Amino acid sequence: MKSAALGSGRGLLLLALALTALRLAAAGAIHLTEDEAYYRLWAQHLQLGYLDHPPMIAWWIRAGEAIAGDTPLGVRLLPVLASGLNTWLIGDLARRLGAQPGAAFRAALWYNATLTVCLGGMLAIPDAPASLFWTLTLWTLARFWEQRRAVWWLAAGLAAGLAVLSKYSGLFLAPGVLLWLLLVPGGWAELRKPGPWAAVVLAGLVFAANVAWNSQHHWLTFAKQFGRVAPHGLSPGHVAEFLGGQLLLFTPLMAAFAIKGVGQGWRTRAEPGAVQLILPLATSAPFAAYLLIHSLHDRVQAHWPAPLFGALAICAAVAAEGSGETRAGRLVRGLAPAIGFAIGAAAFVLMVLPTPTLLGRLDPTLALRGWPQFAADVEQLRARTGAAWVGTESYGVYSQLNAEGRVAAPLLEVVERDRYWPSDPHPDFARPGLIVDISRRMIPQNVLRCFTTVAPAGEIARAGGSGRNQRYTAFLVSGPRRDVWTRGCPDQVSPGVWR
Repeated sequence: MKSAALGSGRGLLLLALALTALRLAAAGAIHLTEDEAYYRLWAQHLQLGYLDHPPMIAWWIRAGEAIAGDTPLGVRLLPVLASGLNTWLIGDLARRLGAQPGAAFRAALWYNATLTVCLGGMLAIPDAPASLFWTLTLWTLARFWEQRRAVWWLAAGLAAGLAVLSKYSGLFLAPGVLLWLLLVPGGWAELRKPGPWAAVVLAGLVFAANVAWNSQHHWLTFAKQFGRVAPHGLSPGHVAEFLGGQLLLFTPLMAAFAIKGVGQGWRTRAEPGAVQLILPLATSAPFAAYLLIHSLHDRVQAHWPAPLFGALAICAAVAAEGSGETRAGRLVRGLAPAIGFAIGAAAFVLMVLPTPTLLGRLDPTLALRGWPQFAADVEQLRARTGAAWVGTESYGVYSQLNAEGRVAAPLLEVVERDRYWPSDPHPDFARPGLIVDISRRMIPQNVLRCFTTVAPAGEIARAGGSGRNQRYTAFLVSGPRRDVWTRGCPDQVSPGVWR
């Protein structure tokens, strides 16, 4: 009875609401990351695409700021709500695939216990909408399989199109759905009907907005993202880094259950009474295979597999269903999510503590700390040196200074000007400017390649200055050697090196 109550729609809803409330509190209390501050800039210039990604996260941030203001909570509002909705969808999807009510609740709970979601579920990054629309695509496909109504194919196409507008990893949904139809009993017959093809057309129409934007902007995003696909030598060491990292992020005990669930889903794919794990497995396989191949020649960033975590959580939860028959099994099943939640709780407590903490340079949250005072120190140095504008080498430092709003002069990032917009305040390059960034990036000889005069202007410490990423160097520069506003100094061959 207790298991059935937990796995009911009401139990899943209460879980989603409780976790959403906790994330809303954290979202308003914790400083923006550099990437979030950067995506916040996108929301000030709404477009159908950007250099780094499709536009969905910018639209979400703009909508959140319209409700909660230009604050950390406003920036993160829709991603937090999406995380709650995704929690409910994963539990309901597991139930519709045939999982017992307790396993369905466990899938939703365990999804949130993974470190990627526990710590990242509130962040305003493209993975937030990408993960939601990926799960929504699977949920609509499960609804179709239940009801065999063609309207669910259209819903799946719309959800998949929105996933691609969030992040290009959504493109892997198409081969994943095809693989599912080839493997599931009766799937071949659906390929002879118009439903799947109508879904492809609808998804393509949604994605066409970003394609059109790219065609008008020199295919910027396509070149940046799809350029990663081509191998640049063999570095198999990244495979161990990728697999080991994801094992830790999913947490080891839940990962063990997920591996067991993957095997169980494959073995029982044709059994009528089994949980139909073949849907989350098949739709995940193409993207998972790409990430593995990519790791043969380059690093896979920790958050890239985030859309797959819902499917893996369902597999893990179903595999764990039979482990509660013994005392040891119940203990392991209880400990599995506890690890992630304990680490997440400790991290959130640390993030809201005042700066500096007793951990010093060992504080893993240093990247979030000290930005208001840092921005004030930059403005004080600018005023003292008489600089008419402030530049940075990195988008992260630029975005944090912009978000703080304490620099009373035009700001620009001088390396990758394609990231920004001509409508921003134009600096007066006839007057000196102040360039400031992390000290290890600031090499005078490199700055001289872009400006005729470069003079040391001072050092600034952020968050106590105990770590290598908390010490900043400033140069007073004048006499640009090129069109810094339009072209910047783009021919970067390594961090901190300008041509």
